[in-house]
Amino acid sequence: MYLRPYKKEDAKTILSWCEDETVFRRWTSDRYDHYPITEDDMNFKYFDCNGDCVEDDNFYPMVACDESGVFGHFILRYTNGDHSLMRIGFVIVDDKKRGHQYGKKMMRLAVDYAFLVAGAENVTIGVFENNIPGYKCYKSAGFKEVETEQPETYELYGETWKIIELALNINDYILERR
Repeated sequence: MYLRPYKKEDAKTILSWCEDETVFRRWTSDRYDHYPITEDDMNFKYFDCNGDCVEDDNFYPMVACDESGVFGHFILRYTNGDHSLMRIGFVIVDDKKRGHQYGKKMMRLAVDYAFLVAGAENVTIGVFENNIPGYKCYKSAGFKEVETEQPETYELYGETWKIIELALNINDYILERR
């Protein structure tokens, strides 16, 4: 199992995992104004719009692969300008790989990359409270829930979807790896 940078041709595989709009919105939130999206839509956002990040060199789409090919996807981005805080987002795993710890292993690779390659001191991730499998996956990968004064929310399907914030810092990461 390994990570590599996202390539334009990965869009077809990743989008095939979005079996319905609920899965799509759990993956992308409100970052696209329509569903379904095309490979061109995804690649335009990633390559032409820098993932909607204002700063240059701040958006890193990745895929996780095994001997059968791409099985997962996520993005990394710096969030505070000084490159000490990285955020993981747009996490999705092929349904055929779920239940076999692929998500957990992918998240551990993402965290390894953030701390050991990108030099982050803290890594955060948000998950919708209605995404229990995602929440359990991130917790099993070492993330801890963080209390927030005002939880981030999104209006989707006429409902309010609340984000649960999770984080992992370099010190806990080092202790866990011992």
